[in-house]
Amino acid sequence: MLRDITLGQYYPTDSHVHEMDPRTKLFGTLIYIIALFLFNNVLGWLVVTGFLILAIHTCKVPLSYMVKGLKAIVMLLLIAAAFNLFLTSGTPIFTIGPLSISDVGLRNAGLMTIRMIYLIVGTSIMTLTTTPNQLTDGLERSLHFLNRVHIPVHEIAMMMSIALRFIPILIEETDKIMKAQMARGADFESGGIIKRAKAMVPLLVPLFVSAFRRANDLALAMEARCYHGGEGRTKMKPLQYHGVDRVGYLVIFIFLVLVIASRIVYPMLMGLIGV
Repeated sequence: MLRDITLGQYYPTDSHVHEMDPRTKLFGTLIYIIALFLFNNVLGWLVVTGFLILAIHTCKVPLSYMVKGLKAIVMLLLIAAAFNLFLTSGTPIFTIGPLSISDVGLRNAGLMTIRMIYLIVGTSIMTLTTTPNQLTDGLERSLHFLNRVHIPVHEIAMMMSIALRFIPILIEETDKIMKAQMARGADFESGGIIKRAKAMVPLLVPLFVSAFRRANDLALAMEARCYHGGEGRTKMKPLQYHGVDRVGYLVIFIFLVLVIASRIVYPMLMGLIGV
C-alpha cells in the first residue's frame, strides 16, 4: 500500500510535458482543477476526459503507474460516495432499511467519484513530470508579485518543496520500520480495520524520531551553506519559456473555452430536443 503512493515522486522520461516550464504546468493544473468543478453534464465530461487522455499520452508516464496512486484513497472514495449516495435527498430509487438511495444521490455519488479520480490522476501528472526544485522555482516565480504585500513567497515555496521531497522518503522509512517489526513478529495484515489501525501505532514513535532527525540534519545543512532566505538569491537555471510552452498555453486556453462552452451549449441542445 505504501509503495502505491505516487504523490511527490518524479518519473524521469523524455516527453514534451517534461520539457515544459513548471509555470505552464502549474497554470494548466489550476485550470484543470477549476474545470473539474465546472462541468456538470455529459458534454463537459467528454471535454475533461479528452484533455486528461491527451495529457497522459503526451507525458509518456505509464497509466498503470498513475492509477497505482488511487489505491491509497480507495477507502476515502468509498466513504465519500456512501455519504453522497445515502444522505442526499431526492426521488427514492432503492431502500435498504432506514437508508434510501435517491436519483440525485446516485448522480452526485457518481460525479464526485469521477471528479476525485480525475483530480488525483490529473494532478499527479504535474508531480510526476516536474522535479521538486522545478516546482519550487515555478511556484516562486508565479507568485513573485505577492512579495509587494510582504508575503514570504520564497519561504512558502521552499516549505512545499521540502514537503514534497520528504513524502517518498518518509514512505520508504515507514516501509523499512514495518519490515523490521514484522521480522520481530508484528502483524499488520490480519484482523479488521480497528485492529490494523492499532497495529500501526507502534510505527509512529520511530517514524517521528526519524522525521525529526532528518529535519534537524536538513536545518544544519542549510545553516552550513549560509542559507538565509530568498532575498538576493539568483538561479543557476533561470526559467525561460520555449515553443512547447506556447503550445501548452494554447491547448489550456482551448480546453477552458470548451469547458465553458459546454455549460452554455448543452442546456441549449437539451432544450432543442425537448429534454
